[in-house]
Amino acid sequence: MRDPRVLVSVPHARRAAMSALWGLAARLTKLLLDAREPLIGQIKLAWWRDMAALVASDPAALPKGEPLLAELQATWAGQGGLDALVDAAEAMLLAETDEERRAASESFGGELFKLSGGEEAGGTRWGLLWGAGVEESEREARDLLGHAKILPAPPRRVFAGNRSLLMLDRWAAKIASHDGERNLRREGLLLLRIGLFGR
Repeated sequence: MRDPRVLVSVPHARRAAMSALWGLAARLTKLLLDAREPLIGQIKLAWWRDMAALVASDPAALPKGEPLLAELQATWAGQGGLDALVDAAEAMLLAETDEERRAASESFGGELFKLSGGEEAGGTRWGLLWGAGVEESEREARDLLGHAKILPAPPRRVFAGNRSLLMLDRWAAKIASHDGERNLRREGLLLLRIGLFGR
């Protein structure tokens, strides 16, 4: 979402909030990538869950000095739901089976898309691709990528007219269709086409 090619399709009044939300998603993702011990990861996630609760209930009590918290305080104060994103990240951290990894990946994408103004169903494919990116095991990553590849495109209504989410879903589909291989020119043309024409 914070990619300028996608962010430009977000209404100006919502850009700061979307940047903060997807900044939180990026921070949680990095936490999973860096977590060498699940217990340490859980402790860090618990801190972010507490911060999400403060954003919703008492934003003035948030610690000072953390730029992301300042962004969330400015754009998400009084709003709930951020804790669900932390819960999905924790589920991914603790997942032990293919089914648990798929469920956690889909949940992370679904919660992120719902918080971004769409429906959970719209984030499933993006979530599976996200999960493939955070998995260390090649076999497990390919399992998630394979499910993203065969998943049918969700109906456009689940994006609630949100072109940026449509762009992210189709972008994920393009990457999955090439088994995770990236082609920046091809992806750029896709984003340009959807940004201009909505399809």
